[in-house]
Formats: sequence, structure tokens, C-alpha cells
Amino acid sequence: MMTPGLFHTLTVADRQPQGLYLSDDSGERVLLPNRFVPEGIEAGSTLEVFIYLDSDDRLIATTQRPRVQLNQAASLMVKDVNRTGAFLDWGLPKDLFVPFAEQKQRMEAGQSYVVYVTSDNTGRLIGTTRLNRFIKDEASANWPGAADPYQMGDKVKLLIAQRTDIGYKAIVDNTYWGVLHSSQIHKAIRVGQKTEGFIRQVREDQRLDLSLEPIGHQRADSLSKRILQKLEDSGGTLGLNDYSPAELIEMHFGVSKRAFKMAVGKLYKERAIVIEETGIRLASDEDRKQALKKAGGKANPKAKPKQQAAKNSAKKHTERKEQPSTNKDDSPSPAPRKKTVYRNPKTSSGKTLRLKK
Repeated sequence: MMTPGLFHTLTVADRQPQGLYLSDDSGERVLLPNRFVPEGIEAGSTLEVFIYLDSDDRLIATTQRPRVQLNQAASLMVKDVNRTGAFLDWGLPKDLFVPFAEQKQRMEAGQSYVVYVTSDNTGRLIGTTRLNRFIKDEASANWPGAADPYQMGDKVKLLIAQRTDIGYKAIVDNTYWGVLHSSQIHKAIRVGQKTEGFIRQVREDQRLDLSLEPIGHQRADSLSKRILQKLEDSGGTLGLNDYSPAELIEMHFGVSKRAFKMAVGKLYKERAIVIEETGIRLASDEDRKQALKKAGGKANPKAKPKQQAAKNSAKKHTERKEQPSTNKDDSPSPAPRKKTVYRNPKTSSGKTLRLKK
């Protein structure tokens, strides 16, 4: 069965003067008008088309791709408003209708709004700004015993939906609400923007905290590649290091200073870069040789760092113990001075006082 508002892969059944008729596995047919028919298409070929209802509420197919599908959210601009509702541009010849009853606030022509595409009781596709009826607050399992849909670090698709006092609310994968805290935003974003994000935390109440940057080691790996690319594009040098202002780092990479330091540290350990007072630069073969030579030293390469340090310390202690103590004239050092003892003449007892130097 062909569901309006979704993409379907259909087979070309036959050609008619008005266009191609496509059919699904059950034999249901739909018209693809001539203006959407690709060149060289033949009977028996398959096509991916979008199905929706035309002005007469008949199924129609198109090869155009709308900006949003059924059960998805997007930011769309209002083309016109009449006494029944608003009509939004969603990339198809027939505009998306949003009745007044589905408007949380009255829409105005020329303005953009975040809407969710659903269907009314007649099967007609409509939009709505009453998002809380379709977007869930809690990202929990659908049934007892099932795994929760997200874990920390998962990559997700975000639609920035609303500005709040603590940051932004975003729709996660067209299904759940999540929060982008202001402290986690290091680049410009806007309401209506679609972007990739990450699950920073699944809270105890099953609500989602989000991040625009990868979490943990994923963040360092991704940012390290971007830093290397930036170095290559700028001739091998970059005027940023651990002491650079956070605002300058955000301007170049859109990340926090902490994330930048983690990525630079990773590249330094891999001997891919050299850290200098004025910034960083790509490491040359000579830099890597010097780093390897310095790391090797005279220590036993097979010994573990802690074991080697303990062995060196014991060796120095033994050498100090065996070496005789001498003065400048190579004569034996004088015997240690005796501590001076002072007696209290006012007491009859033999108690004494010792004064420390």
C-alpha cells in the first residue's frame, strides 16, 4: 500500500499521454506526470518517487524531493495565509497546509516556523507547530526489558527548535527532545538549523543532554584530523597553541579550548606536530628522529618506566654511600660537633634543656 508523505520504490507499468503509471507489489497504481519523467525510462524499470495527494486529493508521484516527510520536523517558510490556515513551502508544487487549530501561534507570510508533518483524520498531509504532541521528553525503551534508544556518545541528527534560558531545545532524530546547554555551544547556531550532534548524557529521568562535538576520545580523533588539515592548508604552521585565547580557538575550529588541548596533545604524542611558543607546526622527519632519540636516552628500552626510575635511584644511593666524604684539601671530614647542653641553675634536679640550631 502506498502511504502519502513517504518515498516508495515502484515499477514502471505503462506509458500514457499524461505520463507514466507506476505500480507497487500489490498492484496499486499511481501517476507520475510527464514533467517528472526521467529520460530513457522504460517499462519494467524501477523508480524512487515521493507520494502525496494533489489538489483533488488523488495520489500523485513526483521525483522531486520535499524538505520534510511524514513524521518528520523541519523549518519551513509561510507562502500564504488565508481564512482557513497557512500554506508552507516544502519543495513540492502543492504547498503544505497548516490549519489554524494546529498553529501554536498565528503564522505570518514570509516567516519560517518549525513544523511537524502528520496527517488528519481524512489521510491528508498537514503540518503542525504543536510539537509536544509528537516529540517525546523521555528517551526510554518502548517496552520493559528493552534497551534504551541512546547511550552517551551516540551520533544523532538534530533540528534546533527553540531558544531557552539555558541554551537551545533540539529535536533528536524527529522523535525526542534534547537540550543543548550554552556551555556546550562553541559555534553559531540558529532556530530551524539541521545539524549533526551527539548524546552527551542520558539523565536519570531519561532526558537527553546534547553536544555539537564528539564525546571523549571521539572528539579528540575528529578534531585532530581537522587540525592536521588546517596545518596542511596553511603551509604547515598554525598560530594556535595551549595558551591561545578560547575565543580565538572557537573562531577557527568551533570547539572549546579543552577539546583543542586534548587534540593537540594527541597529535604531539603521535609526533605529528611540534609545539612552539608561537603556535604549532607539522613535524619533520628530523623532528621525529630527535624525539625518538630523546625518548630512548641511555635507559634500558625493555624496562618499564617505574622500574627503571627505581633502579636509577637505588644506583645513585649506593654510589653516594660508597663514595668517601672529603673536603677541598682531600683531608677527612671533621667529626660531627657535639650538641651543647645547657643546665637550668634554678632547679635542683638534673634536668637539662637542649636547644636546636
